[in-house]
Amino acid sequence: MIGQTISHYRVLEKLGAGGMGEVYRAHDEQLDRDVALKLLPAGTLSDEAARKQFRKEALALAKLNHPNIETVHEFGTQDGVDFLVMELIVGSSLNQQLNAGPLQEREIVRLGMQFAEGLAAAHERGVVHRDLKPSNLMVTPDGRVKILDFGLAKLVHHDLGTVVTRSITMEAGTISGTVPYMSPEQLRGLPVDARGDIYAAGAVLYEMATGRRPFPQSQSAELMGAILHQPPPMPSSLNPCISPGLESVILKTLEKEPSQRYQSARELLVALEGISFSVAAPVAVSSAASARATASRPRWLLIAAAAVGVTVLATGAYFYFHRPTKLTEKDTIVLADFTNTTGDAVFDGTLRQGLAVDLGQSPFLNILSEQKVRQTLRQMTRSPGERLTQDLAREVCQRAGSKAYLVGSIAALGTQYVIGLEALNCASGDVLAREQVTAAGKEQVLPALGQAASKLRRELGESLGSVQTFDVPLAQATTGSLEALKAYTLGAQTHAEKGAAEAIPFYKRAIELDPDFAMAYRGLAGDYYNLSQPSLAGDYVKKAFDLRDRATEIEKFDITSIYYLLVTGELEKAVQTFELWGQAYPRDEQAHANLGTNYMVLGQYEKAAAETREAMRLRPNDVTQYENLAAEYLALNRFDEARDISEQAQSRRLDDINLHLNLYGLAFLQGNAAALKQQTDWALGRAGAEDSMLSVESDTEAYFGRLQKARELSRRAVESALRANAKESAALWEVNAAIREVIFGNPDEARKGAAAALAIAPESRDAVIEAALAYAFAGDLARARSLAGLAKRFPENTVVQSVWLPTIRAQLAIAHKDPAQSIELLQPAVSYELGLSVGNANNSCLYPVYVRGQAYLSARQGQSAAAEFQKILDHRGLVWNCPTGALAHLGLGRAFALAAAGVQGDTSKARAAYNDFLTLWKDADPDIPILKEAKAEYAKLQ
Repeated sequence: MIGQTISHYRVLEKLGAGGMGEVYRAHDEQLDRDVALKLLPAGTLSDEAARKQFRKEALALAKLNHPNIETVHEFGTQDGVDFLVMELIVGSSLNQQLNAGPLQEREIVRLGMQFAEGLAAAHERGVVHRDLKPSNLMVTPDGRVKILDFGLAKLVHHDLGTVVTRSITMEAGTISGTVPYMSPEQLRGLPVDARGDIYAAGAVLYEMATGRRPFPQSQSAELMGAILHQPPPMPSSLNPCISPGLESVILKTLEKEPSQRYQSARELLVALEGISFSVAAPVAVSSAASARATASRPRWLLIAAAAVGVTVLATGAYFYFHRPTKLTEKDTIVLADFTNTTGDAVFDGTLRQGLAVDLGQSPFLNILSEQKVRQTLRQMTRSPGERLTQDLAREVCQRAGSKAYLVGSIAALGTQYVIGLEALNCASGDVLAREQVTAAGKEQVLPALGQAASKLRRELGESLGSVQTFDVPLAQATTGSLEALKAYTLGAQTHAEKGAAEAIPFYKRAIELDPDFAMAYRGLAGDYYNLSQPSLAGDYVKKAFDLRDRATEIEKFDITSIYYLLVTGELEKAVQTFELWGQAYPRDEQAHANLGTNYMVLGQYEKAAAETREAMRLRPNDVTQYENLAAEYLALNRFDEARDISEQAQSRRLDDINLHLNLYGLAFLQGNAAALKQQTDWALGRAGAEDSMLSVESDTEAYFGRLQKARELSRRAVESALRANAKESAALWEVNAAIREVIFGNPDEARKGAAAALAIAPESRDAVIEAALAYAFAGDLARARSLAGLAKRFPENTVVQSVWLPTIRAQLAIAHKDPAQSIELLQPAVSYELGLSVGNANNSCLYPVYVRGQAYLSARQGQSAAAEFQKILDHRGLVWNCPTGALAHLGLGRAFALAAAGVQGDTSKARAAYNDFLTLWKDADPDIPILKEAKAEYAKLQ
């Protein structure tokens, strides 16, 4: 295998082998990193059903993002070889460390707390390990425990949902586990839950404490009998140095009955935290000389020395176990709300928001996102908007698998203000860093807070160079006005709790108070874009871009990239910005998410999917990434994966209109009428969702030639959008119907629809451009040219200049009977024509391809025309229910039927293509002009 490439992983060296397969170090050629590549044993996944189930569960494992769990990156198959790609862990296994004998109690507790944290995080996500043992616990050089092969025992021995008991071996048993660490219920073949892992953790702790397993029997039958029926020897009988507290914890984990053990890994973690560590190690006297020297000393001196020795040991033990440990780049921090004793409400929420901005500019620190905080609070059955007191922040910190939580306080001292910051370990409560500053007055609070935050970053482990490079003063990064920051904070909170529309007034108030507040303009842009008002969003992005020097580096990247996307439309510059963003902040999912979206617009769906998957890995509960990945899989005709990723989002209770639109598209492509109705029913009556679903329904009716129904649905879509004040969406639904009318042969209806769209949203870029295309299809050359001239507003826009204008001009050339010029004009579109060129669309009608096919028909180049229409049919997952998808069958028939002027036709293929079209339109409205033409043409072929 060495030197071979599997998928995009180049195999470098073999690391090991076992019952779970062979493991290799490999290099990920796409992301330029080394990974662990595990090749599953041949025949493990014997059929496609087992492989699909494995993939589904492997995806679940990939979502376990915790510092004490090895990350699963990918599952794939190549040339009959099934493989898993995982994080490469450097270090030694706990099994190797135990070769030297039992560990010191402080080390047992330290390591035990870490793998208990990892188990807790996984159990709370519904994932059980089933094969915890020392060889699956890796200790890195910096002392961090990583749990390996999480859930793989179940995956590898999974038979369509049932764990099957087969023959058992001592180390790599082919039932789900390794016998010496298996719980009694697991041995009996009973259902296994998190308490099975608690038992295994106890067996591991027992071995760490004593140097041997709880049941050392070497014969399989004897070993199983001991586990099922005998108590283990007391750990203290094997190691007298074990404290009663640790012995009690170990024995409780090894109870035969699951109900008698700790009921969760979180309980085990708390128990380990509570163990006393100040155990003095005995001093051995090994020589006669030392014994004589001791005997010659006065007894009072011995007593004094002993007292000093105990004091030194106790003091050393205290400082060992209570020393502040710096954070690593993988650790996350929870920000608590400030304790405000000033009586001034302007500080409530505001200082926490300011601190989040200041610390967020650090590439080193990893602040737990607000989305994750709210999700964790929901899991705790608390209100997602509840104020994070110090105690609640610590609990959130523990549940979310974070390392530390940061509490702040502000108090008035005469005319001055005292601001305190304290970072604490959420497991032990130890103080990791502390800063206190004094502000001379209210207007100096934000600058003082920024200074304290900068000092705290260094104390927590960030390098001086990093702090100096990424340290925009807080007042410059946000605003010098506490009142403006308060309004912005309320806007962010309202957006999270009630949505974009409710947040807008707060952001507007923020910029009234401070017209130079860049982040507030960016907040408005995002909300208006989410409300399907991209033109207004672009206006606010431009203002944010002009003020981008009043933002942190990470906000500059965000504002600049969105500016290139929404304002100038320079997609290649946007790509460069996203790449620089990702290099500066490798853990920021937004850079990957936006780069993935950009690649979708460019039509590069494989690249888009790779970036979206990375964004999901970094932020696994963002519904937008699930929607984007599903759309990318649909565009690649990978329908099963699109369904799986959509179902994963639903299983996480993530919801949004685009998720349902993707499911609608999938149901359409698979002819599932019940699923179509399920999605339309969901959207009915939902503001901001109903209009999109009505419009996509209208396309489905039109796809089958039921034009009257399509018109009615489009009318309802426009009305629904206008009720929600989404004028740009209403204009797009109107002009979408207009283009449909004209390519079906109704130019007068198309002109009316284009004019109505322009009346609704005359400044909408997409509405103006699509109206120009409708007029071009209708032969209204003057209006088409006039509207196309508006594209001078977008001289650098990649989509406008390379897709829309060439398509409009090419259609005008066809109307002028110049198909050769039409084909030439469309040449710039080749690189981008498969992209999603309309801002609020989940699919693409491939108009450049359709127009090129028509141009080839006009030029009587049947073979070239057929290739274009076939391209539309080959991209079903991208085209969905666009009218071009239905008319491509007719275009294909016409291309094959070309037989005049020396053109060689193919009558049998022509008949088949015409028949496909007429079958689709078997229930079509009979008076549609293009249907009449098709029937007449088909009759001539008989």
